[in-house]
Amino acid sequence: MTAEALLFDRRGNRKYLNAEERKLFYRQAMLLPHAEERSFALMLFYTGCRISEALAFTRSNLDQAESVAVFRTLKQRAKLRYRAVPIPESFVRLLEKQAAPLAENEPLWGFCRSTGWKIVKRCMNSADLKGIKATPKGLRHGFAVAGVSAHVPLPLLQRWLGHSNLQTTSIYLDFIGEDERAFAERIWANHAK
Repeated sequence: MTAEALLFDRRGNRKYLNAEERKLFYRQAMLLPHAEERSFALMLFYTGCRISEALAFTRSNLDQAESVAVFRTLKQRAKLRYRAVPIPESFVRLLEKQAAPLAENEPLWGFCRSTGWKIVKRCMNSADLKGIKATPKGLRHGFAVAGVSAHVPLPLLQRWLGHSNLQTTSIYLDFIGEDERAFAERIWANHAK
């Protein structure tokens, strides 16, 4: 898969949320009236997990001591692989509270995939985010781009996203971010002299 196929659609529309759009999504997620919906949207935001991976998340997948969410990587069904993704301690406390009445292997979110999709879309619509980027996949891609922008080492980002191949993760390097813009601004500045 090429970077163009991953990051842009056939018409050149961006398929990922940029930093400002991620902030807008986060603000709307925090305003969701139901704690279960809010925690679900925040799980996708903080970890870049897929909807199906979040819906399979149980109380036993929350490692409170390490402040990580442990996901079964569902794209690699032939292998049983788990990955740990760091989450903020404040979010760990929120998940602990939600998980407290649940059995150890009971999913934290008792709704289906289409309901998860609707929660994400509601946040996107409230944030006035439209188009192909305003999807759960756009949120996942946005997490990856944010990781690259924050200079997270690529092998670590690969592990967090559950990619089996580093080449898949390296596609996220091909976006116009702050570093690329800074290089372009140097060219423009030299032209003005």
